[in-house]
Amino acid sequence: MSQIITFSADKIFADDLEKLIKNSGYQNRSRFLRDAAIYFADLQQRGELMDMKDDETLEGHIVIYYQHGIEDKLTDVRHTSNLLEISSYNHHCLKHSHTCVDIIQCIGTAKNYRKVIEKLQNTPNIDKIQFISAPIREEGCC
Repeated sequence: MSQIITFSADKIFADDLEKLIKNSGYQNRSRFLRDAAIYFADLQQRGELMDMKDDETLEGHIVIYYQHGIEDKLTDVRHTSNLLEISSYNHHCLKHSHTCVDIIQCIGTAKNYRKVIEKLQNTPNIDKIQFISAPIREEGCC
């Protein structure tokens, strides 16, 4: 069930917000504000990965963009690393950008995520790595 929440803003802020929503690709202001609030609250509660306590347990996805030829190094992360518990793994070839992408769903400590990401960042032919943490919830479907 939806609930209406309102707030006041000056004209400049309101205009800037509308531009930001449009430029972000959102067609629904409520969804934009919801997603922005969840993202901000998550950062406030946990902070950035690099600033989290070493023993903080996280669940989320590591997204790795790379060029063919390094699959064995990614296999090492998935199969021989005991740093993260891998729940699932997905591979796609992105034809338009001529790039491969692997998405690894895992759970582990902030310290171990940082170790894995640092190792991957220093691997030749890896173009981009991003960690996306799962949101914090007190209750839910699972």
